[in-house]
Amino acid sequence: MDYSLIIKKAWEGYDASKTIKLIEDISAMVSTNHVYRITFDDDDIIIAKLSNFGKYEHFKEDHRIIHSLSNNLLYPFENFLAKSLLKNNRVYIYHYKQGKQDVWVVFYNPTRIMDRLPRRLDENHIQKLGQQIGKFHKACSRIRNILPKSSKTLRTDIYALQQQLEHNEKQFGTPMQVDFLKYHCDLFLKNRSNYNMRSFESIPVFIDWNIGNFSVGPNLELYSRWDYDWFRMSYRMLDFYFLSRVVSDIGDRTVFSYVIGPLMEDRFIIFLKEYHKVYPLTADEVRFLKESYRFFILNYVIKDGKYFFNEQYARKLQAEAFDIYLPSVDRDFDADKIIDALKLK
Repeated sequence: MDYSLIIKKAWEGYDASKTIKLIEDISAMVSTNHVYRITFDDDDIIIAKLSNFGKYEHFKEDHRIIHSLSNNLLYPFENFLAKSLLKNNRVYIYHYKQGKQDVWVVFYNPTRIMDRLPRRLDENHIQKLGQQIGKFHKACSRIRNILPKSSKTLRTDIYALQQQLEHNEKQFGTPMQVDFLKYHCDLFLKNRSNYNMRSFESIPVFIDWNIGNFSVGPNLELYSRWDYDWFRMSYRMLDFYFLSRVVSDIGDRTVFSYVIGPLMEDRFIIFLKEYHKVYPLTADEVRFLKESYRFFILNYVIKDGKYFFNEQYARKLQAEAFDIYLPSVDRDFDADKIIDALKLK
């Protein structure tokens, strides 16, 4: 597939009067998404993202919610999110569909980047990040009622996986592995009713927090955020697994796994204590952390992994999901440790 040709077609649909001089691939090469820096004849620069992950309708819906979010967030987050380009006052998304080729393109203004956090955070970094994420979640919560509605829920995603397990078992492995996945889907749906989830707010969550997709200012305040691959409207707890990885003792790694361990580290509790001072957590939300991790593995690694990650990573992560991640959920997560540390009841 000639992606540069698709990007040129996408730009012609946006503004054919402006001529592209150069298209450079700046993708991270971990996922199947492609990111390009586009330079025009007048030396203006924009960023293009080309994706075929998930469904076009969900991609469009997510970006319209993100646009509304970025437009309505108040100081100090009014310029935090990368802005998509608009046409006729709506996010412009080009949908290319020909034969089996089905991809979509969105354009962004280049993001201003200040400082990146170090690969391994010290305690001051962890405390500041906890405070900042608490403030950001609180700001998102304040405007949650004016954002466009989302059609995705945790339940609909798990239902979709259950249907795939019934109708296309072979793509998920051996009969024993399929039964194992069905067990964890059932357990997730069953456990959802144990945590008073009707009291949980649904806010914008970006899920994939890592030191490569946000920057901070001189006082470690959140400065800019880009990369919206796993954005959704859901519970704030879905953001915490990746944040636990950011603050973990091992730090940022080029070769990564999704082990549950960071959720149990003392360093993550330091983060949560600072977050809790800004935007208090409940004991039931802490208990739900285990289920948010289970959901992440089932949905993003098992259900969508082969579509999102490049083939090498998808195989590695899915094998580890069976051998390491899912067996560890009910064995290694101890909500009481966090509840006690935060003095919750």
